[in-house]
Amino acid sequence: MEKKNCSSVDEFIFLGITKNPDMRVTFFTTLLLVYLINLLANLGMIILIRVNTQLHTPMYFFLSHLSFCDLCYSTAIGPKMLVDLLVEEKSIPIVGCALQFFTFCIFADSECLLLAVMAYDRYQAISNPLLYTVNMSSRLCSLLMAGVYLVGTADALIHTTLTFRLCFCGSNEINHFFCDVPPLLLISCSDTEVNELAIFTIFGFIELSTISGVLVSYCYIISSVLKIGSAEGRFKAFSTCASHLTAVAVFQGTMLFMYFRPSSAYSLDQDKMTSLFYTLVIPMLNPLIYSLRNKDVKEAVVKLKNKW
Repeated sequence: MEKKNCSSVDEFIFLGITKNPDMRVTFFTTLLLVYLINLLANLGMIILIRVNTQLHTPMYFFLSHLSFCDLCYSTAIGPKMLVDLLVEEKSIPIVGCALQFFTFCIFADSECLLLAVMAYDRYQAISNPLLYTVNMSSRLCSLLMAGVYLVGTADALIHTTLTFRLCFCGSNEINHFFCDVPPLLLISCSDTEVNELAIFTIFGFIELSTISGVLVSYCYIISSVLKIGSAEGRFKAFSTCASHLTAVAVFQGTMLFMYFRPSSAYSLDQDKMTSLFYTLVIPMLNPLIYSLRNKDVKEAVVKLKNKW
């Protein structure tokens, strides 16, 4: 569409999770509970790792950043979504929409990359246990995390710039509960081929790199574990990876389902439930997965509780 036929909008209107007024209270109560558990669990994990010196290891350093990413991108979505369940006018300024998406994109992308870094950390811990703290020095850990956030920020800048340069000259109603690329592309009157290409190339590269990194790391991990003589030793080595594998499978599976489809295949009413899962439920599950299956975390919780 030519520039002269393109009129801008000042705000967007969310259609929300449901149009059924009778379901709003149910959704609000349930999602408020999920968000509060998410908030308490991730903040608790960060504080626990911070105050307990026994958890000052590379594994828990990365786990604290995983909780930080979960907390940030779920908070970018959750409070606004909960308020919108209680009000009729679900509007958001276009600047607020861009900021919400930018924040979400930074930490969602960072979590993708962080899961690959955590797989590499598990490989070092299992294949070279005696040199683990040397190979995974605090400097290397800090550099890895700086790289993760740098790539996440760069990707967020690209997608945000490409999305909000589009013309929205028709309806300003977003059939979703937060500002995400697919529903925004559907209401744009511009050519969105560049945006779709960016999703499949840039974000696709991040996903491919993450999944490849995890697979390669676990190939080496399996090779190292099979060399362990005792069955008990092999089981103990594998058990340290179970939580991470669960987190990878849940997060990456959901992200691949959401974003790697052609725009013609989107059914946003159906995808809202999937979006709820990865924006609120997964951030709640991650700290629970790691704490329930992790002996060190359980012991740290008990020690902290005894001090109080």
